[in-house]
Amino acid sequence: MANIVIINPKFETSFWGFEFALPIFGRRANMAVGALPLLAALTPPEHTVTLVDESVESIDFEQVARADIVALTGMNVQRQRMREVLTELKKRGVFTVVGGAWVSIEEEYFGDLADVIFVGEAEETWPEFLRDWQLGRHRHRYEQAAKTDMTRVPTPRYDLLKTDRYLFGAIQFSRGCPFQCEFCDIIVTFGRRPRLKTAAQIIAELDAMYANGVRDVFVVDDNLIGNKQAIKGVLRELIPWQEAHAFRVAFFTEASLDLAEDQELIDLMVRVNMISVFVGIESPNDAALRETKKYQNVKKGTTILDRVHKIQNAGLEVMCGMIVGFDSDDQTIFEAQRRFIREARIPQAMFGMLHALRKTPLYDRLMREGRLDPADGSDYGTNIIPKQISRAELRDGYIEVMKDLYDPKAFFDRLDALYVEEKIPYCPARADYRRRNFWEQIRSGLYDTARSAGLFVRLMWMVKEPELRREYQTRVARVIRVRRDPGLTMYYLIKCAIHYHLFQLAQAVSKKGLGTVNPLVGPAPKAVRVVEALAPVEVSPSPSRGRTIPLPVAAS
Repeated sequence: MANIVIINPKFETSFWGFEFALPIFGRRANMAVGALPLLAALTPPEHTVTLVDESVESIDFEQVARADIVALTGMNVQRQRMREVLTELKKRGVFTVVGGAWVSIEEEYFGDLADVIFVGEAEETWPEFLRDWQLGRHRHRYEQAAKTDMTRVPTPRYDLLKTDRYLFGAIQFSRGCPFQCEFCDIIVTFGRRPRLKTAAQIIAELDAMYANGVRDVFVVDDNLIGNKQAIKGVLRELIPWQEAHAFRVAFFTEASLDLAEDQELIDLMVRVNMISVFVGIESPNDAALRETKKYQNVKKGTTILDRVHKIQNAGLEVMCGMIVGFDSDDQTIFEAQRRFIREARIPQAMFGMLHALRKTPLYDRLMREGRLDPADGSDYGTNIIPKQISRAELRDGYIEVMKDLYDPKAFFDRLDALYVEEKIPYCPARADYRRRNFWEQIRSGLYDTARSAGLFVRLMWMVKEPELRREYQTRVARVIRVRRDPGLTMYYLIKCAIHYHLFQLAQAVSKKGLGTVNPLVGPAPKAVRVVEALAPVEVSPSPSRGRTIPLPVAAS
């Protein structure tokens, strides 16, 4: 029997980490890494497992050093901290194994610091390694020969997580994406054939999360709608589950823009109480989209704006990923991005510079063309050498757009365009349920009002800038007058806290440069992203993947 400790090292301050907003919410991290509870579930019962997420607790190296096996998982944004942790463990003679998104694409990065590495998915290789370890014949490298059969993935051990320290939970419905975006490593890791769990599996996971107090859930799939017909069947079976739980669980997820072409799918997502969806738009310019093979965003007869507005008007807020640095980008791209995000009414835009990850088609192409930075972008925030502008111009233009996007007036003008001017529906499925259930409507209204009051007080107490406090007060008062919905008021206050994080991040980047924070990546939801429930690989939140980690939605 082995004493196993599984560690997720802390993240740098990042776009999706919400570090500046977490104290306002009284939480330590935005979301738990899905690999931790899933690896625990994959571990045979004769072993003991301890989960350590450095985002919400410190690592006790004295105690960890007593373990027989210490496993680390992590993404590119965590690689430096992973090296530090492994170095400390190495000094103490600890047996270490490493998996996750980063080591899967940079297998030699940790050198001899790791005794064993896992490449790609590990539902089969993790138990295989444990059997080999018990027999004293483990290998240095493990990689599955075939993609994981998602219908056989066990329910993660959410009971081993300190769920009260996170803003929201994470669940995975599927893996894989049918598209071929040049910069994305999703198809490298998970393939182009989407693989889904069964509805029964998903409901079992939701039951486990609900029992542990989780009410806001990020569906971390890189593209939830990769197999539209299959996901429709899953969503239909989740509607009765939501009815049975009074629609108290709110979902948010990632999907491709072709969602706008399927009204039935939009309606099902709304009916299951999905509040927002992250879409990889990347660029308003067709030339850039064609260049990077994001053909699903290029459609004759309609525009990207029209498709975004269609999704929004149904009651799904759109968040998006935008990228600068494509070969077709020149100095005009920065204003084009500003204009598009404003006209699209997208409050939260994950805005980043193109970065080439190893094993992606983009990396291979730029390597052949001699357009990769040998220093891996340490001076400019990106490892690519653009075609039509200099790297300094790309960096400086990026910083200016970041600052402009999260100027308070610009941010709240986009938010108000949705909820005050257009008056898009907010949680229409939940609102309909409450109209049909009088006492639930009274209970939830009082609950949302109390939570809103508490969050407003914390916001006014913790935000030190008087101009920001005044902006938040004015905007919240307006939405209360126009919409008179306690749930929407709570959601709007959450948006204020998220804006505070993004504003502080943009200011830090503007004043001190890219070296002080990592605005391009973060724990999630890439993505974000964020963080997929697979073992031990997770979604990378860099601009080169689905990158999500959206906002919490505070379901009541």
